[in-house]
Amino acid sequence: MTPPKKPTLVSDNLSSPDKLAASLCVGVVGLGHMGSAFAQNLVDSGYKTFVFDRNESKRNACAGAKPASVLADLSVCDVVFSSLPDDTVLSNLSEGSNGLVSVLKEGAVHVSTSTVSPAISRHLSQLHEMNGQGYVASPVLGNPDLAKARKVFFMVAGASGPLSKAAPVIESLGQHVFFMGDDPGHANLMKLAANVMIATTLESMGETLALLRKGGIPTEVGFDVLTNSLFDSKVHKAYGGKILREQYRPAGMVVPLALKDMRLALLEAERSTTPMPFASLVRDRMVAMLARGWDTLDWSALGLLASQDARLPSAQELSDVLK
Repeated sequence: MTPPKKPTLVSDNLSSPDKLAASLCVGVVGLGHMGSAFAQNLVDSGYKTFVFDRNESKRNACAGAKPASVLADLSVCDVVFSSLPDDTVLSNLSEGSNGLVSVLKEGAVHVSTSTVSPAISRHLSQLHEMNGQGYVASPVLGNPDLAKARKVFFMVAGASGPLSKAAPVIESLGQHVFFMGDDPGHANLMKLAANVMIATTLESMGETLALLRKGGIPTEVGFDVLTNSLFDSKVHKAYGGKILREQYRPAGMVVPLALKDMRLALLEAERSTTPMPFASLVRDRMVAMLARGWDTLDWSALGLLASQDARLPSAQELSDVLK
């Protein structure tokens, strides 16, 4: 299969990013850690930016943006980003008489940065198309700190017209965009697959560091050997560092959201008859974390679970780790 090519972008016909910013009005729906970072960066890039969140204080916290009290206020926008937690919230905000599909103007593009199922993206893409609009799936690899620094990665897919319009704006928010083709579901499947890789890496690192500790090797020494030899990826260093320091708050990805992503990935695996035994195991490990009440911890707390299973004491008091 031929890899997807980068589409011709609207910005290719503009001489500068400033002209692109002046030519488009953008909106952001969902002002959590990621959405608020995107909104502030859009403002800082010179875009006329509208922001919507059900929490009024979050709407008013984005300096330089225009707070939208209802979704209909986004009807002036050319491109609207949504940053929402799951399929249900994305569907509720998009569908219905007051949803994005109803209020956006003809030719506007909805860019979903959420980690959701391929099915919901394909469904919403069809609804937007029926209403003369566009839909682009653009899930993100990276955490809120990287989003603030414009260092996240985007996996982007959608029809060529909407994609050519939205991609230059997306590119301004991160360090690289991977174009996945015209099926928006492929961008979401790619993100789910990447999260499976991260989760299984966290599980293996947690178990390995527990083994080293139990065998008398200081965790810092084992971590140094592993991450400065064959296992020197960003995931090993960044997430493994959280396990090393027992730094599970503030969470970049809380356990319930990580579990949701594993569940979605395994549903896709079942549909395509793709056995994923390791992913299934890690999904169950996340259920065990919730059973312990760890719903506000970062998913790297898989390392904490491994150390507790090995009956290892925490470097800190467990009550301090879980604060």
